[in-house]
Amino acid sequence: MLIIPAIDIKDGQCVRLEQGDMQRATIFSSQPGETARRWKDLGCQRLHVVDLNGAFAGKPKNEGAIKEIIAQMGDIPVQLGGGIRDLDTIERYLDDGVTYIVIGTAAVKNPGFLHEACDAFPGHIIVALDAKDGKVATDGWSKLSGHDVIDLAVRFQNYGVEAVLYTDIGRDGMMTGVNIDATVKLAKALTVPVIASGGLNDLADVKKLKLVESEGIMGVITGRAIYEGKLDFQAALTLA
Repeated sequence: MLIIPAIDIKDGQCVRLEQGDMQRATIFSSQPGETARRWKDLGCQRLHVVDLNGAFAGKPKNEGAIKEIIAQMGDIPVQLGGGIRDLDTIERYLDDGVTYIVIGTAAVKNPGFLHEACDAFPGHIIVALDAKDGKVATDGWSKLSGHDVIDLAVRFQNYGVEAVLYTDIGRDGMMTGVNIDATVKLAKALTVPVIASGGLNDLADVKKLKLVESEGIMGVITGRAIYEGKLDFQAALTLA
């Protein structure tokens, strides 16, 4: 199971948000490239990057910082989300060296775009589904849709996504523990792997996820916990 550090970029700096609120951002570093290098040196096997400004603007806003990160990571895969709304942007990021493109709000609002992306760039598209009480949220979590997360995930699986990134938005950035039950329920309904996200707090959470890894959970994203020292990243890697 992969332990995937997250680098969320706002105005060129590494931050963490509480429950997706841009006004509740904690700055962890002003050097995204150096932060990426730190996780690489500690042994990370994949990195998760989000262009927060891009997510809210609907177009890339931190490409310079993202290129710095890619340069530091070398051949270690980087998955990137935030404001990716068209095929040209996907192609540009893949040309920059991004390995996986994460599509969230655009997939829910415009499923045809996700379908086209999977057809055009097979093996490179991950869909991100952010949910609360089983319903999918969009627009930086500001809007709750009527879509059931499992129904939508199965539909997108059939389009050819590489994996489903599942976040319980009630827990993200709050370090209250991953919603294991909801994550397992989703993983059992799919044949593509699930990446867990939202609320990872400590090694106990990693242990709980390891117990259900065989259900189809390929990894978990961690942000605030590793930046605030609640989770020892190397210990988590060893455990995973």
